Amino acid sequence: MSTRGVSRPGPSERAGLADSTLDLGARKRPFESLVRGSLSASALLSIAITVGIVLALFEPVVHFFGQVRFGEFFSTTGTFAVIPLVTGTLMTTVISLFVAVPLGLGAAMYLSEYASRRARKWLKPTLELLAGVPSVVYGFFALTFVTPVLLQDLLAIKVGFTNALAAGLVLGVMIVPTVASLSEDALSAVPQAMRQGSLAMGANRMQTTLRVVLPAALSGVAAAIVLGLSRAVGETMIVALAAGARKNMSLDPRDPMQTMTGFIAQTAQGENPVGSVDYNMLFAVSLLLFLITLGINIVSITLVNRYRQAY
Repeated sequence: MSTRGVSRPGPSERAGLADSTLDLGARKRPFESLVRGSLSASALLSIAITVGIVLALFEPVVHFFGQVRFGEFFSTTGTFAVIPLVTGTLMTTVISLFVAVPLGLGAAMYLSEYASRRARKWLKPTLELLAGVPSVVYGFFALTFVTPVLLQDLLAIKVGFTNALAAGLVLGVMIVPTVASLSEDALSAVPQAMRQGSLAMGANRMQTTLRVVLPAALSGVAAAIVLGLSRAVGETMIVALAAGARKNMSLDPRDPMQTMTGFIAQTAQGENPVGSVDYNMLFAVSLLLFLITLGINIVSITLVNRYRQAY
């Protein structure tokens, strides 16, 4: 092709173009400092709110332990015993994980590895709708269907009107969307080349999913499970309605048990005068629950950092 008549930029013109390009990249963008300041303020606000929560809990807790000994609080019996509340919370949380982890991971693997694009388009939003159901609805569902119909009639399990088993089962259903959605995102982020390499080596789709994709997405899956765990520990209405309102150190999930959040919900109804021992115990249990949740989050961050793989 002839290039006659086409003028080429000289060295000085090319230098000018390069300088203008650099100037375009370095020039100040409108409202950039405003946006950056807003984002920084949002991050600092979240930290300030967390510190404010701790400070709000601190003074009543100090007054409480001025009236009640530590040994009396961290005991298994007595009016101010918190260990039965911790075991009740642990019981319902463990049951919920037995429900949510298999169902959530199964749904995530199906959506990520087996479902067609059309099926994924409809199934994932439908699954996430469960996260939008109010927890009080789940609580009444446990009282009106899970306990009388599923446990007592269909499975013939001898349970009372309130019990930890029904609360844990419904709690597990509630956190399935959390585990499934975040796990599916982690599985989908695994590069397609890893799947293709596994299939090229003779592995089938199930072997590829379990031995290649799932280990590669382990950090994201672990974070999803721990986040679901935190959600289960902090849930209030389901356990307040379905688990029971009596402290119980029993290891039988068929018995009624009071959890930490259930105790907080029932104590905060206004029957205890402000400044009384029972009122201050509300803050002591809340601070303990906050520390437990904080510990779970620290474990989650540790697991993610340990098993994270960058692609």
